[in-house]
This record gives sequence, C-alpha cells and structure tokens, in this order.
Amino acid sequence: MAAQYPWRLATDRRTGASNVTSELNFRTAGPADVPALVTLVESAYRGEASRAGWTSEADLLDGRRTDAELVADVIAREGSVILLAERDGELLACCQLERRADTAYFGLFSVRPERQGGGLGREVLSRAERLAREEWGAAELEMTVIEQRADLIAWYERRGYHRTGDYSPFPYGDERFGVPRRADLRFERLTKAL
Repeated sequence: MAAQYPWRLATDRRTGASNVTSELNFRTAGPADVPALVTLVESAYRGEASRAGWTSEADLLDGRRTDAELVADVIAREGSVILLAERDGELLACCQLERRADTAYFGLFSVRPERQGGGLGREVLSRAERLAREEWGAAELEMTVIEQRADLIAWYERRGYHRTGDYSPFPYGDERFGVPRRADLRFERLTKAL
C-alpha cells in the first residue's frame, strides 16, 4: 500500500492562485504509473512544452529525457523509489530517491512546467530530504546536474546544496538520455548534509 503524505502549499507566486484549500499528497510510484511519469519528465525538460517552465533543457538537448524502460527499472530497483506529488488525483511532480550506503541519491526531479515557480518543487525536495534522513537514516543527499544549468545549480545552492567539483561525462551516443546540441556537456555532483 502506498504511503500518503498530506501537505499544504501556500499561494502560487506566479499566478497568485491559492493552493491552500487542496492537499498535496505524496505516494510511491508503482508500475502502473510509468506512462504518466515518462510524460511528466519529458514535459519538464524537453521540447517546446518544457519552455513554459524554467527547468527546460531544450536549448542543450534534443530527443528524450527518459523512457518507459528506464523509469520501470528505477521503480523495480531495490532501495529505490519514485515519489509522486499529486493534488486532486493529478500528477504534478516527482523525484527519485535511491539508498547508497549512508547517502541517498536524488534524481528524476520533475515539476509540470505550468506549476513551476510556485513552491511545489521546494516542497517535493523538502519531503525527499526528510524521507532520506528520517526513514533511511541518510546523512547526505547527492545528485548530479548538467554543469551548464547554472540557474538550476543556483536554485539548489539556495536550498543548501554544495558544488563538489566532481564531474562525470554526459552519456554521448546513448539517445535514451537525449541528443546533445553541444559537445561540452557534463554532470557535476551536488551534495547536502541532512
């Protein structure tokens, strides 16, 4: 049975609409959620639809961000969960958490483009940090971010994450992760003590 975590959000800063009357519910994803997750992740990062938000990678990468096989693998993997954030049955955001010794890895973070900028992402990240710390005993949360995403890295830094200077290559040639529009992409590892 998936855990439900009621949450309340304040006013959306971009639209001024109040979200206080409707709860944000968290639950873990199952195999039936794979198609909706792929759609959410793609909408947040790739193609013209992603430009409605600020997390778009459309200027850096063409093609897909993920696929059903990769998402299903994350859901099935031991020590890994995808946390879904829903309101009134509508999928608004997601993230992956994976146990790694005394740390946890944070990935697949996606918020519907039209919902970005209103605090939803902060709430999802905060919930993921609490889950990793309180339920898994993780001392640190880590993630990788494309180095060229300065705006996104700055957003994480404002939430206590630190750049490590540890880099890993972008998987050039594996179109499951996208078709690069430039030759200098790489990932930087960010960390935060929990």
